[in-house]
Amino acid sequence: MDLKLAGKRVLITGGSKGIGRASAEVLADEGCDLILVARDAAVLDAAAAAIRARRQVNVRVISADLSSDAAVRKVAAEAGEIDILVNNAGAIPPGDLLTVDDATWRKAWDLKVFGFISLCRAVYPQMKARGAGVIVNVIGAAGESFPSAYIAGAAGNASLMAFTRALGKQAPADGLRVVAINPGPVETERLVMLQKERAAATLGDPERWRELTKGMPFGRPAAPAEIGYAVAFLASERSGYTSGTVLTINGGG
Repeated sequence: MDLKLAGKRVLITGGSKGIGRASAEVLADEGCDLILVARDAAVLDAAAAAIRARRQVNVRVISADLSSDAAVRKVAAEAGEIDILVNNAGAIPPGDLLTVDDATWRKAWDLKVFGFISLCRAVYPQMKARGAGVIVNVIGAAGESFPSAYIAGAAGNASLMAFTRALGKQAPADGLRVVAINPGPVETERLVMLQKERAAATLGDPERWRELTKGMPFGRPAAPAEIGYAVAFLASERSGYTSGTVLTINGGG
C-alpha cells in the first residue's frame, strides 16, 4: 500500500534508537525526509548515517534535551516547517509511590509529559496556519493498565492519553489530526536491559532473559518496527479520518 508520504517532512523525538529509530526507518522507506532529535549526538549521527545508507532521503539531526521549554523552542525553530511530528522521547523509571522521589518524578515528567506537550504547543501553530499536519504521540500502555509499581509512568501516560484526545478533538477544525499509540512491551534496549536484570535476579543468568518473555502475548515482546509501521499508517492520509484516537498495541494482553 502506498501511504502517500513521499516528500513529507517528519520530526521524530527519541529518534536515535528503539521505537523512534524504527519509525524513522519505516518513514524513510516511505520517502519522508527526517529530522531526528535525541540527547546523544554520536548515537544520533550513527542512526542518521544508517538511514541515509538505507534510503535516498534527507536526514537531519538535532541534539537536544527536551526536558526544558527553551530546548523545545530551539528544536522547533531549527526544524522549521514540518508535516508530521512524532513525539517519542522519554522513559519514566519504575517504582511505587514510596520509592519514586519528587526529584525523579519531576525530572521524568519534564521530558516525557511536558516535553510532549511543549513540543505540540511549539509545532501546532505553524501546522494550523497551513491547515495541514499530523501529530503522533507514542505513549505507553501503562496509561491504561495502571501498574502500581510503575506509578509515575502510569499517571504520566494517562495524562498524555487525555491530552491527545482533547487536542485531537480540536484538531480537525484546524485541518490537523492528533493521534497516539500505546505500545505494550517492545524489544528495545531498555526492555532488554530490564529483563536481563530480572533474569539475573530470578534465574541466575542475565542471558536467559528471553525465558521471561514467554508469558507475553505470542510469547515475545513486539518488534520496534511493528510500532513504526503503525506510526506511519496513522500519520498517512490512509488514516485521514482518525483524530483523538489512542491505538493500543500490546498483543491483546
